[in-house]
Amino acid sequence: MSHGSDPRQPSTAKPYKPPSIASQDLPPDYSSFLAIMFGVAGVMLRYKLGSWLAIICCAQSLANMRNVENDLKQIIMAMTFAIMGLVSNYFGHARQAQVQS
Repeated sequence: MSHGSDPRQPSTAKPYKPPSIASQDLPPDYSSFLAIMFGVAGVMLRYKLGSWLAIICCAQSLANMRNVENDLKQIIMAMTFAIMGLVSNYFGHARQAQVQS
């Protein structure tokens, strides 16, 4: 090998800098977290308002989605809780409205 035919130029070499990862720098999605909390409250505590608020927060989180893979999984889980809460509240066993004496 002769150094005269080497096309590399050591003077133009730059040190390696790893690319910045944008997903770690993003602020957390609070509407997705609230959707899960309201959805769980709707299912477990049988709060109709919690289930409706979970659906609203899911829509807001879907509109502001940044990372498609992670956010979509979380939104689908929250929407599942919200729908399960609404189904169990409206079509489930009715609560005892009045005590018979």
